[in-house]
Amino acid sequence: MHFLTALGGLVAVPLILAKDLCLQHDPLTQSYLISTIFFVSGLCTLLQVFLGVRLPILQGGTFAFVAPSLAMLSLPAWKCPEWTFNASLVNTSSPEFTEEWQKRIRELQGAIMVASCVQMLVGFSGLIGFLMRFIGPLTIAPTISLVALPLFDSAGNNAGIHWGIAAMTIFLIVLFSQYLKNVAVPVPVYGGKKKCHMSKFYLFQVFPVLLALCISWLLCFVLTVTNALPTAPTAYGHLARTDTKGNVLSQAPWFRFPYPGQWGLPTISLAGVFGIIAGVISSMVESVGDYYACARLVGAPPPPRHAVNRGIGIEGLGCLLAGAWGTGNGTTSYSENVGALGITRVGSRMVMVAAGCLLLLMGVFGKIGAAFATIPTPVIGGMFLVMFGVITAVGISNLQYVDMNSSRNLFIFGFSIYCGLAIPSWVNNNSEKLQTGILQLDQVIQVLLTTGMFVGGFLGFLLDNTIPGSLEERGLLVWNQIQEESEETTKALEVYRLPCGIGTKSCTSTCTQYLPFWPRLEAGKGERGMNLLACLFQDPSGEPPKGATETKL
Repeated sequence: MHFLTALGGLVAVPLILAKDLCLQHDPLTQSYLISTIFFVSGLCTLLQVFLGVRLPILQGGTFAFVAPSLAMLSLPAWKCPEWTFNASLVNTSSPEFTEEWQKRIRELQGAIMVASCVQMLVGFSGLIGFLMRFIGPLTIAPTISLVALPLFDSAGNNAGIHWGIAAMTIFLIVLFSQYLKNVAVPVPVYGGKKKCHMSKFYLFQVFPVLLALCISWLLCFVLTVTNALPTAPTAYGHLARTDTKGNVLSQAPWFRFPYPGQWGLPTISLAGVFGIIAGVISSMVESVGDYYACARLVGAPPPPRHAVNRGIGIEGLGCLLAGAWGTGNGTTSYSENVGALGITRVGSRMVMVAAGCLLLLMGVFGKIGAAFATIPTPVIGGMFLVMFGVITAVGISNLQYVDMNSSRNLFIFGFSIYCGLAIPSWVNNNSEKLQTGILQLDQVIQVLLTTGMFVGGFLGFLLDNTIPGSLEERGLLVWNQIQEESEETTKALEVYRLPCGIGTKSCTSTCTQYLPFWPRLEAGKGERGMNLLACLFQDPSGEPPKGATETKL
């Protein structure tokens, strides 16, 4: 179920990047990217569950990397040649075309791999806790909102291929996720005391996007078979036909194993690295919020600092792997699956391990990626419009912690959002006016200033930390209270400790206890601890010798 919940976000990232990678007329390569992101997401999910924060959180592609990636690919050196926009001139098997898209994704790979090292450093060194003292809701709200707001053009263009199909997709997603979310569907279940019995399942609440995609896809297929959609390539609505990409399924291999460096040796540019680092910061802050939300939903204690540090560090490792494999994106914790935990009430790690293994299998099974690459363009556009709207709303929802009756806060948020839209627009249209004479510096400036989430987030951070305001007014009081609840209790140690007794039974040297991501041996206040005498005398039963006074740690 977690795999199906994450499908929309996993598939969306490669499809958004396709045009700027010169792949809009190569659905077969798009299917390879989709399969690769499935595989890497499964691998990173297993790493996070076993070695990271150890909460049941799915890992997948992040929209925080999309904006800086598009900004980097919009540089004059990386803009696609005009002939790649004409389907009749594109020969997808030619070495010339292959090199055109591969050199762009290799540039993305290098930037992601270097930026991921920054994330690992911040996580494993414990710097994330220090940074969170200064990053409040007024920094996060414009940052996350501006992840999706600049993508309205891409979503609108895809939906505009056939507004009727796109509108129906939007209608179905809204119908299932909002109007029918509390409608339970009876399903047969086997197990428990009753053996075979009927149980209620909130189908529409869990799979609104997947159901809408399937129904819209089916409608496009019917309209294609009946020739209700135009057959002329230049006619309005032609790309809504399902046979425009139909040969992908026959061309795609049944099995294809993604591997590191499959597109060639990654390349690195300073501009790409700085742009992706901006996305890394946004992704880290969002993930910390997901950790606390997930712990609350599954009934676990708030994650202690060492677990948060380890989770962010492992996410950095996941981004490094995503860059090496060539997904064109990084990985982050999926908020959609945190919400699914609240619906299913199943917070087992093994369920997430099963989801991770399923993602690995889907990444190897080539026909799955090919099937998603054949989704008609207006159906994708309708899905984008809904998803980007929700991401924007999620960013704005962070303002619930701040005093929005304060003119200070209204100014900071409004100014940050507006500049995050206005400055990138001006720079895109007047890039020649920012020439310093140093090519690398010009590219860094252009990438950063055309990334709306960086501009808005930086202004929000700067103003929030320099304009006088109380902790309560800034929303930091609530955030600090949440983090203070993360005590090193015995229960927290049990939930967030590493597997196989690492850090508690083995590798317990004094040196490791100074590592910010290593589990602590001490139990918290008021919690039942381990038996000290049993520990000292190594009694096999775990009990102290008879007549001894019992002492608790």
